[in-house]
Amino acid sequence: MKSGFTAIIGRPNVGKSTLLNKVLGQKIVIATDKAQTTRKRIKGIYTTPEGQIVFIDTPGVHKPLNKLGEFLLDEAKVAVPDADVILFLVDGSEPAGKGDRWIAQNLLETEIPVIIVMNKVDKLKKPEKVGENLISYKTLFDKNLPVVKISAKTGRNIDTLISNIFKKLPEGELLYPEDVVTEETMRSVTEEIVREKILLNTSDEIPHSVAVKVEQYQEEDEIDRIRAVIFCETKSQKGILIGKNGSMLKKIGMEARQDLEKIVEKKVFLGLEVKVEKDWRKKENSLKNFGYEQEK
Repeated sequence: MKSGFTAIIGRPNVGKSTLLNKVLGQKIVIATDKAQTTRKRIKGIYTTPEGQIVFIDTPGVHKPLNKLGEFLLDEAKVAVPDADVILFLVDGSEPAGKGDRWIAQNLLETEIPVIIVMNKVDKLKKPEKVGENLISYKTLFDKNLPVVKISAKTGRNIDTLISNIFKKLPEGELLYPEDVVTEETMRSVTEEIVREKILLNTSDEIPHSVAVKVEQYQEEDEIDRIRAVIFCETKSQKGILIGKNGSMLKKIGMEARQDLEKIVEKKVFLGLEVKVEKDWRKKENSLKNFGYEQEK
């Protein structure tokens, strides 16, 4: 039996969270087409008779602009040394860019096995273009790395990817009970799902200026009662998040509640409030309060 940790590393919006959800067959991480959707490392645990892969989903690697950006980059950096296998997930519909080169040179010059995973190749109509893009990624490295072409959205070639990961994992017993798929608590899941609905329903700078904190989570036999606060940086952002007559906040709350009820398989009461915390992304104390702090 084999078991170990597999880190998923790549630029923003290449499909890291979509891939993990597809592998696990259920939603444990939020996924949108906006950068900074993933802000923390999240473990997804995949178990088969062959063994267990503990996937580590990481934030997209990009140049940090504030304290939050520095935290996001650190989350990706610290996932690499502890991994047994690294998936370098790239947008295969495009040739390698500066961001991919930076990741290869600064994060992936390691003895840990790396697999180049070309996502979104189904978007290309010409096979020769796939080949050209493939060469651009392989030449980022001075050694010959295995490549798997996939579609995280449709699940194409995911079985091939899993097989390649198992080949490189060490022998070992299960690291988690076989029925566990994540370490995340329902408080954390709630915060992420509310933030996902904000990402999907608002635009411009608002999604990146928002943090969500669950203040109360009360589990009962028939219903879970949750109270959460959405923090933003300006009064104008607060107005947009609330919407005319509270319409936007109601929409965010309704969509989040529906997702949560599917997960806990019972009724959920979700109370949302919006507060302003000016420039929280630049303040270490605020980042710590919202859970954006490196684990010691």
